[in-house]
Amino acid sequence: MQVIEREGKKYRVPGNLTRFQEDMYVHLINWKWAHITEEAGSYTRKDKTGTPRTETYDAILPESVQGSLPTIYPPVRDELKQYQDKVGFRVHQHFHHMASSQAANLNLFLPLLLHTKADEIFGHLKPDLSSIATAEFYRGFCLEFSGANSGQPTGPLGDQSARSGTDADIAIAYLNHGGELCLWLIEHKLTEGDFTHCGGAKSKGRNQSHDCQRSFAEILQNKDYCYYHSGRQFEYWNLTEEFLDLYPDHLKHDVCPFKGGLNQLWRNHLLARAIEKQGKFKKAFFSVVRHPENVSLERSINTYRKLTGDRATFSELDFRRLVDAALLTKDESMKAWADWYTNLYMV
Repeated sequence: MQVIEREGKKYRVPGNLTRFQEDMYVHLINWKWAHITEEAGSYTRKDKTGTPRTETYDAILPESVQGSLPTIYPPVRDELKQYQDKVGFRVHQHFHHMASSQAANLNLFLPLLLHTKADEIFGHLKPDLSSIATAEFYRGFCLEFSGANSGQPTGPLGDQSARSGTDADIAIAYLNHGGELCLWLIEHKLTEGDFTHCGGAKSKGRNQSHDCQRSFAEILQNKDYCYYHSGRQFEYWNLTEEFLDLYPDHLKHDVCPFKGGLNQLWRNHLLARAIEKQGKFKKAFFSVVRHPENVSLERSINTYRKLTGDRATFSELDFRRLVDAALLTKDESMKAWADWYTNLYMV
């Protein structure tokens, strides 16, 4: 934790922030102080000795206000509560943080998906989309989508558990212009400096047989080099081999390309393809949606795009494009949302 000072005000924020992250934290804290409360929240974690340490941060909401969901766009709060009651979704540990990407994802997508002009809005963003398939999931969307179900509790990638597993922040079912049912998986990023790195690369369960320095081709030939394959029995490399057409550039990688930020992109893209293979959805796509000023993500996105040969099944959007699509409706409620959203997230 560090204390920074801007225009005579002091802010308790995490250390080692990029300039964008620091600017965003200061903005979000100011918004919290103006619209919610000036009371700080706290976070407890164990230090290197295993001793719990509690620190106070200005960007965290105090428990006294968390129940009213003050960081969620007011007109969709009741609908979100209904979703939680009827369907349920895994609430992230830091949901009550002003920089929560999960909360920001809800604020970006729910007002658009629940609007009467949702088909028009999303048609601007995805040209093959004719209409939201509202008969699927909950009014056409699913939060924290993993593809897991009673028949396949660990999901298509075999990595789902009560604590972790691959999922998309939101999945949108839609009909294309040919009347075919399709699926759009979306990973949302707000202030994150990169996508999730490979946890297997530093797992305590690794042994001498696990070698991340092996090339892409070598790992395909002997998947046991990957801890996630031999140590956890996850399906990542089996599916990669099956869907190798996704990675026409794979022979150029002398070491595993999925150790760093490409890991999360890889897993989500495989999830989309695995869902498509099941047959219910004719096509499945994966996109990243990010803050337009968060340039730290560009390296991983561009590297992954190159690895996939710029496949149409992977794409990137920024928040501004969704706001612009909503404003094209000329609808007053969409203008009200856009004003609220862009003010909160400095878009």
